[in-house]
Amino acid sequence: MTGQPSPRRRREVIDALRRGTVPANGLDLLAVGLDRFTPALDAELESVSGGGAAFKAIRGEYGSGKTFLTRYLAERALRRGYAAAEVQVSETETPLHKLETVYRRVTESLRTASFPPSAFRPILDSWLFTLESDTGATNPALAEQGAQALNGATEGLLEKRLASVSVRTPAFAQALRAYRAATQADDRATADALAAWLGGQPHVGAAAKRTAGLRGDLDHFGAMGFLQGLLEVLRDSGHPGLLLVLDEVETLQRVRGDVRDKALNALRQLLDEIDSSRYPGLFLVITGTTAFYEGPSGVTRLPPLAQRLATDFSTDPRFDNPRAIQIRLPGFDHDSLVDLGKKVRDLYAVSAAEPARITATVDDAYIATLASAVAGALGGKVGVAPRVFLKKLVADVLDRVDQFAEFDPRRHYALTLSAGELSAVEREAAALPGGGLPPSRADDIELDLP
Repeated sequence: MTGQPSPRRRREVIDALRRGTVPANGLDLLAVGLDRFTPALDAELESVSGGGAAFKAIRGEYGSGKTFLTRYLAERALRRGYAAAEVQVSETETPLHKLETVYRRVTESLRTASFPPSAFRPILDSWLFTLESDTGATNPALAEQGAQALNGATEGLLEKRLASVSVRTPAFAQALRAYRAATQADDRATADALAAWLGGQPHVGAAAKRTAGLRGDLDHFGAMGFLQGLLEVLRDSGHPGLLLVLDEVETLQRVRGDVRDKALNALRQLLDEIDSSRYPGLFLVITGTTAFYEGPSGVTRLPPLAQRLATDFSTDPRFDNPRAIQIRLPGFDHDSLVDLGKKVRDLYAVSAAEPARITATVDDAYIATLASAVAGALGGKVGVAPRVFLKKLVADVLDRVDQFAEFDPRRHYALTLSAGELSAVEREAAALPGGGLPPSRADDIELDLP
């Protein structure tokens, strides 16, 4: 983006870093080392905008920037008019093999450039408005024929636009028709219930479902049809596509074997449907660790999926192909960590009471020193350090320099790390109690044998 970011964008980014989280917006302000991926990702966004579909698997270890890259991509998609959704895969909250749950999380996290999560209801209302506007524009004489004629023509256009969805999932079109009727009748309770059902929510009242001729809750196969319906609604509402991120897919390695196999098969099903052009306008992105893509408890358990995701990473990382189905994030080294720190320092200084004092006190040399100290405290593992480094830089150093004129981090600040502020991976790197992850396979379990 060109020009200075707004004070609100700067504040959102800095506040997120202070909390130790990846900012939801403003990722372009912090992007380091992503230039190599941007042209290929932009080309895929353009292809999806034209009615295609795309899939990308992002591979990297903890701290390499997988979530950062997906949110950076989401920002670029939103600026193109896309809708975006981010779903955290987890065994208990969002098991991947239950696509009805995944679909529900999609509608709950759905956002556009105009509406924050959940933008599902505003998108539905926008679609209905567009439908009626298109009906009137196609046949202006309908306005003179009365509301009944306009309503009938609008119903006909609704059926036409959802024809491909209705073949496999007629319930989606049924629910939309009933939702439209409820909104026109100002029956808010029924409209709210039907919107919830369209969004995949369980336990919707039976009375509301009866008005639409619906039964039961959404299931695994129905969810795939509802996703297709959502894409149709998005497209007709002026959004060229949906960027859907399935984050932390590597958590599948830690679930029961049969559940893991079902989840991998569900992912394979999604890829097959994308290849068969069932989901025009969908850009699906997954993130995972190297162990997920190559280890015995991950993708390799399902050979058809492993073949689909196979990518050659035997060459120099400098020559990795950004257009490949799987892209590798090399992670941070000391120089890139320092570059990131400089970006954050400069962004912070713009809104500081005395910008010159911020840049003079927290100069490039100090940022390099702090980066080395954080990495050293984490066992020299620079790739694990970015989250902690940025949190310490903002909350412990920049905030104090901004508020206290006499504060000099070289004299008044010493880096400390406690187990409570670190993730399991960070604790393991720092050799603090509670570090490490549960074993993902039998060979990972250490036995104390005589």
